[in-house]
Amino acid sequence: MSGIARRAGVDRTFLYRHRDLLGMIQTQAAEPPPFGPETLSRPSLMADLANAQDRNTRLAEENRLLRERLSAVLGEEIWREAGLGGATANVDQLQSCNTELGQEAVELRRQLEECQEDLDAARSVNHEYMARLNGPSSSSS
Repeated sequence: MSGIARRAGVDRTFLYRHRDLLGMIQTQAAEPPPFGPETLSRPSLMADLANAQDRNTRLAEENRLLRERLSAVLGEEIWREAGLGGATANVDQLQSCNTELGQEAVELRRQLEECQEDLDAARSVNHEYMARLNGPSSSSS
């Protein structure tokens, strides 16, 4: 309204006091601008095309990112529903368990070696005692 009043050389309140003028201005403003050779030009069409292509490129990238996120979310959901838990937490838990089991295996091997040494020593002593018992007695000489 201010621009129209300025061009007409009247105060803005003049337009509001004359309801017939106000109605004509509002009706004209509601109509889309006419299309014709003066409103469409090759440069404006090329600019519109470039803008549309840029928008398509942005939307395609956004679509790709949304598909990747959806795939990751659905994958996690399927993983949990299968009873496998969260992928990252499960891998960390398995690695921790693997480390503990490795340490336990080392300790068990050490204990086994000690038991084997004890068994070898007991066999050796047993062999000596059996040899003494079965051998010629020293008292009969």
